[in-house]
Amino acid sequence: MCHTATVARVIDEDERVGRHPVTDAQTRRANRRWWDLDADNYQAEHGEFLGDVDFVWCPEGLREADARLLGDVAGRRILEVGCGAAAAARWLATQGAQVVAFDLSAGMLRHAAHAADTSGVRVPLVQADALALPFPDRSFDIACTAFGAIPFVDDSAAAMREVHRVLRPGGRWVFSVTHPMRWIFLDDPGERGLVAVHSYFDRSPYVEQDEAGVPTYVEQHRTLGDRVRELVAAGFVLRDLIEPEWPEDHEQLWGQWSPLRGRLFPGTAIYVAAKPAQPERSPGHRA
Repeated sequence: MCHTATVARVIDEDERVGRHPVTDAQTRRANRRWWDLDADNYQAEHGEFLGDVDFVWCPEGLREADARLLGDVAGRRILEVGCGAAAAARWLATQGAQVVAFDLSAGMLRHAAHAADTSGVRVPLVQADALALPFPDRSFDIACTAFGAIPFVDDSAAAMREVHRVLRPGGRWVFSVTHPMRWIFLDDPGERGLVAVHSYFDRSPYVEQDEAGVPTYVEQHRTLGDRVRELVAAGFVLRDLIEPEWPEDHEQLWGQWSPLRGRLFPGTAIYVAAKPAQPERSPGHRA
Protein backbone atom coordinates (compact mmCIF):
# COMPACT_ATOMS: atom_id res chain seq x y z
CA MET A 1 0.00 0.00 0.00
CA CYS A 2 1.04 3.60 0.01
CA HIS A 3 3.82 5.55 1.68
CA THR A 4 1.58 8.28 3.05
CA ALA A 5 1.68 6.73 6.49
CA THR A 6 5.17 8.18 6.91
CA VAL A 7 5.18 11.71 5.52
CA ALA A 8 2.20 14.06 5.25
CA ARG A 9 1.63 16.05 2.09
CA VAL A 10 2.02 19.35 3.93
CA ILE A 11 3.48 21.03 0.91
CA ASP A 12 3.67 24.55 2.24
CA GLU A 13 5.89 23.56 5.18
CA ASP A 14 8.81 22.00 3.32
CA GLU A 15 10.21 23.19 0.01
CA ARG A 16 11.48 19.66 -0.67
CA VAL A 17 7.91 18.35 -0.66
CA GLY A 18 5.59 19.48 -3.44
CA ARG A 19 3.58 18.73 -6.55
CA HIS A 20 5.45 19.21 -9.79
CA PRO A 21 6.41 17.27 -12.95
CA VAL A 22 9.13 14.62 -12.90
CA THR A 23 10.38 12.34 -15.65
CA ASP A 24 9.61 8.66 -16.02
CA ALA A 25 13.25 7.80 -15.25
CA GLN A 26 13.20 9.92 -12.08
CA THR A 27 10.01 8.23 -10.98
CA ARG A 28 11.39 4.72 -11.44
CA ARG A 29 14.67 5.48 -9.66
CA ALA A 30 13.00 7.29 -6.78
CA ASN A 31 10.38 4.66 -6.03
CA ARG A 32 12.65 1.65 -6.38
CA ARG A 33 15.12 3.24 -3.98
CA TRP A 34 12.38 4.42 -1.60
CA TRP A 35 10.73 1.03 -1.22
CA ASP A 36 14.08 -0.74 -0.91
CA LEU A 37 15.08 1.57 1.95
CA ASP A 38 11.64 1.77 3.59
CA ALA A 39 10.69 -1.91 3.38
CA ASP A 40 11.70 -2.70 6.96
CA ASN A 41 9.87 0.30 8.40
CA TYR A 42 6.78 -0.37 6.30
CA GLN A 43 6.52 -3.98 7.43
CA ALA A 44 7.18 -3.05 11.05
CA GLU A 45 4.34 -0.53 10.94
CA HIS A 46 1.80 -2.37 8.78
CA GLY A 47 2.81 -6.02 8.71
CA GLU A 48 0.51 -7.07 11.53
CA PHE A 49 -2.50 -5.41 9.89
CA LEU A 50 -1.74 -6.99 6.50
CA GLY A 51 -0.84 -10.41 7.90
CA ASP A 52 1.49 -13.00 6.41
CA VAL A 53 -1.23 -14.95 4.61
CA ASP A 54 -4.17 -12.60 4.02
CA PHE A 55 -5.63 -10.40 1.28
CA VAL A 56 -6.49 -6.94 2.61
CA TRP A 57 -7.64 -4.55 -0.10
CA CYS A 58 -7.29 -1.29 1.81
CA PRO A 59 -6.77 0.47 5.15
CA GLU A 60 -10.52 0.21 5.70
CA GLY A 61 -9.86 -3.49 6.25
CA LEU A 62 -11.90 -4.97 3.39
CA ARG A 63 -10.70 -8.53 2.84
CA GLU A 64 -10.93 -10.62 -0.29
CA ALA A 65 -12.20 -13.49 1.85
CA ASP A 66 -15.35 -11.41 2.39
CA ALA A 67 -15.57 -9.29 -0.77
CA ARG A 68 -14.74 -12.02 -3.35
CA LEU A 69 -13.93 -9.40 -5.97
CA LEU A 70 -11.76 -11.89 -7.87
CA GLY A 71 -14.47 -14.52 -8.09
CA ASP A 72 -13.61 -18.21 -7.86
CA VAL A 73 -9.81 -18.39 -7.79
CA ALA A 74 -9.30 -22.15 -7.42
CA GLY A 75 -7.21 -23.44 -10.32
CA ARG A 76 -6.80 -19.96 -11.82
CA ARG A 77 -3.45 -18.46 -12.77
CA ILE A 78 -3.18 -15.16 -10.94
CA LEU A 79 -0.64 -12.34 -11.14
CA GLU A 80 -0.22 -10.09 -8.12
CA VAL A 81 1.03 -6.74 -9.40
CA GLY A 82 3.29 -4.72 -7.09
CA CYS A 83 2.99 -7.41 -4.44
CA GLY A 84 5.06 -5.88 -1.62
CA ALA A 85 5.53 -8.69 0.91
CA ALA A 86 3.06 -10.83 -1.13
CA ALA A 87 0.64 -11.65 1.69
CA ALA A 88 -2.24 -11.54 -0.81
CA ALA A 89 -0.48 -13.93 -3.19
CA ARG A 90 0.10 -16.41 -0.37
CA TRP A 91 -3.56 -16.21 0.68
CA LEU A 92 -4.65 -16.83 -2.91
CA ALA A 93 -2.36 -19.87 -3.02
CA THR A 94 -4.15 -21.30 0.02
CA GLN A 95 -7.41 -20.95 -1.95
CA GLY A 96 -6.12 -23.19 -4.71
CA ALA A 97 -4.85 -20.51 -7.12
CA GLN A 98 -1.61 -20.72 -9.11
CA VAL A 99 -0.03 -17.39 -8.24
CA VAL A 100 2.97 -15.39 -9.40
CA ALA A 101 3.86 -12.22 -7.46
CA PHE A 102 6.11 -9.42 -8.66
CA ASP A 103 7.41 -6.14 -7.33
CA LEU A 104 9.92 -3.51 -8.41
CA SER A 105 11.55 -3.44 -4.98
CA ALA A 106 14.11 -6.03 -3.92
CA GLY A 107 13.58 -4.83 -0.34
CA MET A 108 9.91 -5.72 -0.39
CA LEU A 109 10.60 -9.05 -2.10
CA ARG A 110 13.06 -9.83 0.68
CA HIS A 111 10.17 -9.55 3.13
CA ALA A 112 8.04 -11.69 0.82
CA ALA A 113 10.68 -14.42 0.89
CA HIS A 114 10.96 -14.20 4.68
CA ALA A 115 7.18 -14.45 5.12
CA ALA A 116 7.17 -17.49 2.86
CA ASP A 117 9.68 -19.15 5.19
CA THR A 118 7.74 -18.30 8.34
CA SER A 119 4.30 -19.16 6.96
CA GLY A 120 5.29 -22.16 4.87
CA VAL A 121 3.25 -20.81 1.95
CA ARG A 122 5.40 -20.15 -1.11
CA VAL A 123 4.65 -18.55 -4.45
CA PRO A 124 7.04 -17.62 -7.27
CA LEU A 125 8.49 -14.13 -6.72
CA VAL A 126 9.73 -11.96 -9.59
CA GLN A 127 11.45 -8.58 -9.56
CA ALA A 128 9.89 -6.67 -12.44
CA ASP A 129 8.58 -3.34 -13.69
CA ALA A 130 4.82 -2.94 -14.20
CA LEU A 131 5.52 -1.10 -17.46
CA ALA A 132 7.45 -4.04 -18.94
CA LEU A 133 6.00 -7.29 -17.61
CA PRO A 134 8.29 -10.28 -18.25
CA PHE A 135 5.39 -12.62 -19.04
CA PRO A 136 3.98 -13.90 -22.34
CA ASP A 137 0.68 -12.72 -23.77
CA ARG A 138 -2.42 -14.37 -22.29
CA SER A 139 -0.53 -15.95 -19.38
CA PHE A 140 -3.00 -15.29 -16.54
CA ASP A 141 -6.69 -15.55 -15.75
CA ILE A 142 -6.68 -12.81 -13.10
CA ALA A 143 -4.46 -9.87 -12.18
CA CYS A 144 -4.80 -7.92 -8.96
CA THR A 145 -3.09 -5.48 -6.65
CA ALA A 146 -3.83 -3.69 -3.39
CA PHE A 147 -2.17 -0.28 -3.80
CA GLY A 148 0.73 -1.75 -5.76
CA ALA A 149 2.46 -0.23 -8.80
CA ILE A 150 -0.42 1.76 -10.33
CA PRO A 151 -0.09 4.90 -8.14
CA PHE A 152 3.68 4.90 -8.56
CA VAL A 153 4.28 4.69 -12.32
CA ASP A 154 4.48 7.72 -14.57
CA ASP A 155 2.42 6.12 -17.36
CA SER A 156 -0.34 4.16 -15.65
CA ALA A 157 -2.18 3.86 -18.98
CA ALA A 158 0.77 1.81 -20.24
CA ALA A 159 0.57 -0.37 -17.12
CA MET A 160 -3.09 -1.05 -17.93
CA ARG A 161 -2.10 -2.12 -21.44
CA GLU A 162 0.55 -4.47 -20.06
CA VAL A 163 -1.93 -6.10 -17.70
CA HIS A 164 -4.41 -6.46 -20.56
CA ARG A 165 -1.69 -8.10 -22.68
CA VAL A 166 -0.86 -10.80 -20.13
CA LEU A 167 -4.50 -11.60 -19.32
CA ARG A 168 -6.43 -14.25 -21.19
CA PRO A 169 -9.75 -13.32 -22.83
CA GLY A 170 -12.39 -13.18 -20.11
CA GLY A 171 -9.72 -12.38 -17.51
CA ARG A 172 -10.33 -10.09 -14.57
CA TRP A 173 -8.25 -7.08 -13.42
CA VAL A 174 -8.93 -5.70 -9.94
CA PHE A 175 -6.86 -2.99 -8.28
CA SER A 176 -7.19 -0.63 -5.34
CA VAL A 177 -5.69 2.86 -5.07
CA THR A 178 -6.08 5.90 -2.87
CA HIS A 179 -9.45 7.46 -3.69
CA PRO A 180 -8.64 10.43 -5.94
CA MET A 181 -10.75 12.87 -3.94
CA ARG A 182 -8.23 12.45 -1.10
CA TRP A 183 -5.80 14.50 -3.21
CA ILE A 184 -7.92 17.56 -2.51
CA PHE A 185 -6.90 17.45 1.15
CA LEU A 186 -3.73 17.50 3.20
CA ASP A 187 -2.45 14.05 4.08
CA ASP A 188 -3.50 14.37 7.71
CA PRO A 189 -5.73 11.97 9.68
CA GLY A 190 -6.95 14.77 11.95
CA GLU A 191 -9.09 17.87 11.51
CA ARG A 192 -6.50 19.56 9.26
CA GLY A 193 -7.20 16.75 6.82
CA LEU A 194 -10.83 17.86 6.47
CA VAL A 195 -9.99 21.13 4.71
CA ALA A 196 -9.80 21.17 0.91
CA VAL A 197 -6.57 22.85 -0.24
CA HIS A 198 -5.71 21.39 -3.68
CA SER A 199 -7.50 21.17 -7.00
CA TYR A 200 -8.89 17.74 -7.81
CA PHE A 201 -7.96 18.43 -11.43
CA ASP A 202 -4.26 19.07 -10.78
CA ARG A 203 -2.59 15.88 -11.99
CA SER A 204 0.88 16.96 -10.87
CA PRO A 205 2.51 14.15 -8.91
CA TYR A 206 3.38 14.38 -5.24
CA VAL A 207 7.18 14.49 -5.02
CA GLU A 208 9.67 14.35 -2.16
CA GLN A 209 13.25 15.45 -2.82
CA ASP A 210 16.55 15.20 -1.03
CA GLU A 211 18.74 18.20 -0.22
CA ALA A 212 20.21 18.11 -3.73
CA GLY A 213 16.76 18.31 -5.31
CA VAL A 214 16.77 14.68 -6.47
CA PRO A 215 13.32 13.01 -6.22
CA THR A 216 13.24 10.34 -3.52
CA TYR A 217 9.52 9.44 -3.66
CA VAL A 218 6.87 10.01 -6.32
CA GLU A 219 3.15 9.25 -6.22
CA GLN A 220 0.78 9.96 -9.10
CA HIS A 221 -2.74 11.42 -9.07
CA ARG A 222 -5.46 10.47 -11.55
CA THR A 223 -9.15 11.40 -11.35
CA LEU A 224 -11.90 8.79 -11.40
CA GLY A 225 -12.55 9.66 -15.03
CA ASP A 226 -8.85 9.28 -15.88
CA ARG A 227 -8.82 5.75 -14.49
CA VAL A 228 -11.96 4.76 -16.39
CA ARG A 229 -10.51 6.12 -19.63
CA GLU A 230 -7.21 4.28 -19.05
CA LEU A 231 -9.07 1.01 -18.57
CA VAL A 232 -11.32 1.47 -21.59
CA ALA A 233 -8.43 2.56 -23.82
CA ALA A 234 -6.49 -0.58 -22.83
CA GLY A 235 -9.44 -2.75 -23.86
CA PHE A 236 -11.07 -3.46 -20.49
CA VAL A 237 -14.71 -3.25 -19.52
CA LEU A 238 -15.32 -1.67 -16.11
CA ARG A 239 -17.60 -3.93 -14.07
CA ASP A 240 -17.65 -2.13 -10.73
CA LEU A 241 -16.13 0.71 -8.74
CA ILE A 242 -16.11 0.07 -5.01
CA GLU A 243 -15.60 2.76 -2.36
CA PRO A 244 -15.29 0.86 0.93
CA GLU A 245 -17.01 2.48 3.88
CA TRP A 246 -15.20 2.87 7.16
CA PRO A 247 -16.30 0.11 9.58
CA GLU A 248 -17.97 1.31 12.77
CA ASP A 249 -15.64 -0.71 15.01
CA HIS A 250 -12.42 0.15 13.14
CA GLU A 251 -10.31 2.60 15.14
CA GLN A 252 -6.86 1.94 13.70
CA LEU A 253 -5.02 4.74 11.90
CA TRP A 254 -3.11 4.14 8.68
CA GLY A 255 -1.29 7.32 7.78
CA GLN A 256 -3.97 9.72 6.54
CA TRP A 257 -6.69 7.06 6.91
CA SER A 258 -8.61 7.52 10.13
CA PRO A 259 -12.10 7.02 11.59
CA LEU A 260 -12.63 10.79 11.50
CA ARG A 261 -12.01 11.09 7.75
CA GLY A 262 -13.21 7.63 6.79
CA ARG A 263 -16.70 8.21 8.13
CA LEU A 264 -17.04 11.40 6.05
CA PHE A 265 -15.56 10.56 2.65
CA PRO A 266 -13.93 7.58 0.92
CA GLY A 267 -10.23 6.81 1.18
CA THR A 268 -9.99 3.93 -1.28
CA ALA A 269 -11.26 3.20 -4.79
CA ILE A 270 -11.30 -0.40 -6.04
CA TYR A 271 -11.75 -0.92 -9.77
CA VAL A 272 -13.13 -4.23 -11.02
CA ALA A 273 -12.52 -4.67 -14.75
CA ALA A 274 -12.61 -7.49 -17.26
CA LYS A 275 -10.93 -8.30 -20.56
CA PRO A 276 -13.72 -9.22 -22.98
CA ALA A 277 -13.94 -12.91 -23.80
CA GLN A 278 -13.96 -11.99 -27.48
CA PRO A 279 -12.83 -8.81 -29.23
CA GLU A 280 -15.62 -6.34 -29.91
CA ARG A 281 -16.78 -6.30 -33.51
CA SER A 282 -16.95 -3.15 -35.56
CA PRO A 283 -20.48 -1.88 -36.38
CA GLY A 284 -20.24 -3.04 -40.03
CA HIS A 285 -18.99 -6.56 -39.23
CA ARG A 286 -21.07 -9.55 -40.23
CA ALA A 287 -20.78 -12.97 -38.69
